[in-house]
Amino acid sequence: MKKSCVFTLATILTVPAFAATDSEMYGRDATTVYGETPTETLNADAVPVDNTVIENQTNPDIKFPRGMQLGLGISATSGLDGFIGYNNKKFDSFWWKRLGVRVGYASTKPVKSFINKTVDRYMGDGVDIGDHLTVTDGKITGHQMFAVLDFYPFGDTWFFGGWRISGGYYNGGLNVTANLTTQTKGAIPDELAGREFQLGNVWYKYNGGDARGMASAKWDYSGPYAGLGFDLGLFSGLKIYFDAGVVFTDDAAKLDLQINDIAALQQSTDRTTWTPVNVADFQVNKAEVLYDAQHKLDKYPYYPIVKMGFMYRF
Repeated sequence: MKKSCVFTLATILTVPAFAATDSEMYGRDATTVYGETPTETLNADAVPVDNTVIENQTNPDIKFPRGMQLGLGISATSGLDGFIGYNNKKFDSFWWKRLGVRVGYASTKPVKSFINKTVDRYMGDGVDIGDHLTVTDGKITGHQMFAVLDFYPFGDTWFFGGWRISGGYYNGGLNVTANLTTQTKGAIPDELAGREFQLGNVWYKYNGGDARGMASAKWDYSGPYAGLGFDLGLFSGLKIYFDAGVVFTDDAAKLDLQINDIAALQQSTDRTTWTPVNVADFQVNKAEVLYDAQHKLDKYPYYPIVKMGFMYRF
């Protein structure tokens, strides 16, 4: 009889303890666990928890809109650069948190005056390009469209998580023009008193004036892109980003040279005896010079991409 009393007392003390543990584990009245319908809740303010949702969704706060990103920066080869994309590093999946995508557009038009002022500041009184020719008043215009896939090999690992490998496709164009003159910085040396310039093995000059012309390079490119970059967090989703890579294109820049008032030129092979220019011979000579320069340039059909700026990831 005494043993029965002890067993009954132990049962009374331990069953409520297990029942409380079950309630805490499942977030509801323990009677539900054992298949019974509860008649009342322990706490009228308690919110029932759906165990099915907890089991099937490890992080219910992760949603698609989180990870949208916007960026705005400057490109050394295309001007003002903007993009929109997506990358959510909070995903539980090994791959999804390492992948991102961006599409964007860049143009020199919004920063045209800034670029031209920078070029003029660099050139100063002119840049000597050889053959006694000086380039002045340079102008650069360009644009590009792109779509790239980003792979973050380190996922969301602290500082290293911002490094990425990018691949995609670029399409764009770049035009560079500059005026030509035979004026040199400072005093004109005696040997250039006649303002001579050279194309190939022939010298040319305008009597009493500078060479007048324009050099240009036009580059229409499209092709696959490969590069590296990073986005470094600052605060509240704001980041600094940087990209550097190349576009593998079949076409290199196309060079051209325009010389004004060709008929007014004089020519010489020894710079002592000058005769009126032969326009047909001049055109042939110019074409040969351009061909040699273009042949060397065609060996480098890679368009460089360098850009940096700020971005925000939601």
